[in-house]
Amino acid sequence: MTHVSRTALVTGASGGIGTAIVERLAADGFGLAIHYAGNRDRAEQVADLARRHDVPTVVVGADVADEAAVAAMFDEVEEALGGLDVLVHTAGVMKLSPLADLDLDELDAMHRTNVRGTFVVNREAARRVRRGGAIVNFSSSVVRLALPTYAAYAATKGAVDAMTMILAKELRGRDVTVNAVAPGPTATPLFLEGKPQEAVDSLAAMAPLERLGRPEDIAETVAHLAGPARWTNGQVLYVNGGIA
Repeated sequence: MTHVSRTALVTGASGGIGTAIVERLAADGFGLAIHYAGNRDRAEQVADLARRHDVPTVVVGADVADEAAVAAMFDEVEEALGGLDVLVHTAGVMKLSPLADLDLDELDAMHRTNVRGTFVVNREAARRVRRGGAIVNFSSSVVRLALPTYAAYAATKGAVDAMTMILAKELRGRDVTVNAVAPGPTATPLFLEGKPQEAVDSLAAMAPLERLGRPEDIAETVAHLAGPARWTNGQVLYVNGGIA
C-alpha cells in the first residue's frame, strides 16, 4: 500500500462526476473515503477504481442531512485514514419543474439534501479538516443561467454559493480554502438518460467549445482546488466551457 500524506472524503461518489473525482484524486495519491447514501455496491465498485492506484480506501455511508450520521461518518474516515485534508461534497438531488407546478414535497426534499446536507457536511468538515486542506462544494451553472424549470434546484445551489463564500471567511487563520465548483451540462449517464439527441446537441452547442463537459473536466478543476490552488478561496468556479 502506497504511503499517502493527504486524504479526501468524496460525498456522492457513486455519480458520474463523483466517480471521476475519486479516480483523479486516487491517481494524484490521495487516500480516499468514498461516501454513499443508498447503494453500497456501487460505492464499492468506485472504491475498486481507487484501489487500483494502491491508495488507502474506505467506503462510508450516511444521510448527509443527518448530523449524527455525518459526525459518525467523519469519525470513521479519521480512524481509517488518520485524518482528513480535503472534503469534496458532490452529493445532491435535482427535481425539475416550472415553479408554478412544483410539488412542494419535492422542494422540501431538495432543500433537505442540497441545503441542509451541505450545511451539515460543511459544519463537520470545518471542525475537522487539517491545516493546508480544502473544502470543495458543488453548485451549478444554472444559478447564473436561470433556465426554466430549474428554479427550485438553482435556489438550493444559490444557498450553497452563499455558504461557501461565508465559510471561507469564517475559517480565517486555519489555512483551509473553501470553494464551489459549478458545472454546466456534463455528459454523465444521469444527465443523458431520457434526453432526445436534439436536446443533447442543443445543450452541447451552448458552450463556445461546442461540446458537453466530461466528468474528467470537472475532476480536473476539483484536483486543482484540492491540491495546488492555495490562493483560490471563497470562489464559485463556473466549469462549463464558457457558457455565459
